[in-house]
Amino acid sequence: MAKKAVAPQLLDAPAFGAKAVQATAKDATVSWLAIDLDHLHELNLTLGRDAGDRFIAAAIKAIRTAAGRERWTIGRLGGDEFAVLLPGVTLEQAFLRADSLRGEIGHALEKAVPERRCTASIGVANYPRDAKNADELKRKADLALYAAKDQGGGAVSLTPGENMVLRSSYYPSAQLGRLRSMAERQKKKEAVLLREALDDLIRKYDRAS
Repeated sequence: MAKKAVAPQLLDAPAFGAKAVQATAKDATVSWLAIDLDHLHELNLTLGRDAGDRFIAAAIKAIRTAAGRERWTIGRLGGDEFAVLLPGVTLEQAFLRADSLRGEIGHALEKAVPERRCTASIGVANYPRDAKNADELKRKADLALYAAKDQGGGAVSLTPGENMVLRSSYYPSAQLGRLRSMAERQKKKEAVLLREALDDLIRKYDRAS
């Protein structure tokens, strides 16, 4: 009879970071998944903290279940920020696993909080493809996560190429907050509004030249 998979412990940020250092020192390839739950703040405001707690608990259960099957290392780096370490898993394999995990988390959240559609965003980075060490691997996974958020959430993204510019690197938080509010009012993605603004800017200076 096959042994039942045991859900691994959810490590804190320092313990998870130490595991990442160990993995990049001994494994030829390591992938990192950066996971963030979408719209948790709005959910807390509209449905209350109890709903937010159910939201997080459901996500943790889904992540631990998947990690138990795959023998992954998992960590909780913040309130609704999680990370998964996949030693020996290539970037392409990690992306497919991340997309599957995104679906599992989304299904768990839908069951836990049926009053509101809830999703997760996941960024995927790989050592040595994207990074030379564990610290850089985390940073690249975070950049990939920001790219997934820029797609409107509920997405999986790889680390953007060096020729791609993330808006979060160039705009103050106040402007980003106003952009987020505008996107919600217009029912559009923030990236769509930025592209519209850029098109208007280009047309303006084309006419002036």
